[in-house]
Amino acid sequence: MPAREAACAIDFGTSNSAIAVLGGAAGTRLVELEPGARTMPTAVFYLVDGPDDSAGPPRLFGRAAIAAYVDGLDGRLMRSMKSILGSSLLDQTTEVGGGRGVKYRDVVAGYLRHLKRLAEAEVGAPITRAVLGRPVFFVDDDAARDAQAQAALAAAAHAVGFEEVSFQYEPIAAAFDFERSVAREAVVLVADIGGGTSDFSVVRVGPRRARRLERKDDILANHGVHVAGTDFDRRIELGSMLGELGYGALGPSVGGAPPREVPSAVYFDLATWHLINTVYAPQRVAELRAMRSFYADLRHHRRLMTVLDERLGHELVARAEAAKIAVAEGGATSIALDLVESGLQVGLSEAQALQAIADDVERIVDAARATVAQAGLAPGRVDALYFTGGSTGLRLLAERIAAQFPAARAVRGDRFASVANGLALDAARRFGLADD
Repeated sequence: MPAREAACAIDFGTSNSAIAVLGGAAGTRLVELEPGARTMPTAVFYLVDGPDDSAGPPRLFGRAAIAAYVDGLDGRLMRSMKSILGSSLLDQTTEVGGGRGVKYRDVVAGYLRHLKRLAEAEVGAPITRAVLGRPVFFVDDDAARDAQAQAALAAAAHAVGFEEVSFQYEPIAAAFDFERSVAREAVVLVADIGGGTSDFSVVRVGPRRARRLERKDDILANHGVHVAGTDFDRRIELGSMLGELGYGALGPSVGGAPPREVPSAVYFDLATWHLINTVYAPQRVAELRAMRSFYADLRHHRRLMTVLDERLGHELVARAEAAKIAVAEGGATSIALDLVESGLQVGLSEAQALQAIADDVERIVDAARATVAQAGLAPGRVDALYFTGGSTGLRLLAERIAAQFPAARAVRGDRFASVANGLALDAARRFGLADD
């Protein structure tokens, strides 16, 4: 086994994961986890049908897991696995369908095993050493449970065959790419804005600090809010697309009384990814079908029922996300809704998108300011901003954050893989595998 291929770095994220392998002729590189993709959704779908194997019940990972859930296959989707570390749920058994039960601890281990196998297929040899990323706090304000969470993740890594496991803080890892270009000590605000959360960390970086393996003291503050990309998608879908299905519309006037707004709960559920399948329940569909008289414009009700009958909810969410991306750098786009009704479409401009998400953007900007204040620093003391995470591609959001720290240099990392890249740098130092 080539010694230089004996280590990897794993970004086990709440929403997405990535893994890098180190050394060898090809150098340090991210593994292609799915065709054309260096990151993969942190998701497992346990299938009801199919025999168990040595690893347990049959399962799918990543985008295949999400597709199985969207397509309505019998089984159980598991996401946000990272959130159960440090909780009492870890050793509990959960039903995954077909009379099978799996411990939550084994769900985490199974996902790590899948990542490890993909990395070993990349290098053609076993990998026994790993650096794993971890948040500054797995569990807020509870040091004992936080330590339990790291221990549980380490145990899962050992269970799948990693013999030597180390950890690095995710904001430190995200700062490592920036640190390589720094000639002197600096204070950087790392803005990691993904799908579910917007996290900020104030970190000291510099050439001398880069040689230290223990970097916790370099994290001056850490703060975040549970507002990010999926919230933007939801706001945009409600604010543009779902109006064509009746969201916010008025019903007919009855007996001369002022018209009332049509019931809105179904629209909020259609715009919330994990609630969409609940809308397809036969009883609920029947109830919504019976609400035809609630609509003054019967086209709205007809379109809504088409979405339910054809199970188009997840596709609408995907189109909202695509529209957000299309206007992220300015301009406008047209969202085709021909799958609902021939010729139906709605326009979306950057200004409309920003109006829809204005409150969310303000909460994120407030969190950035609060993080620097927690570090005991004035805004002018921040030397650099390091943007990572998929949602930092939204131009106005990045500009609004940057405006709070006018003396800071804005640096954009790899939005989807900077943490994994930084963990790989750390692993190279720890295991003596730095590229020549």
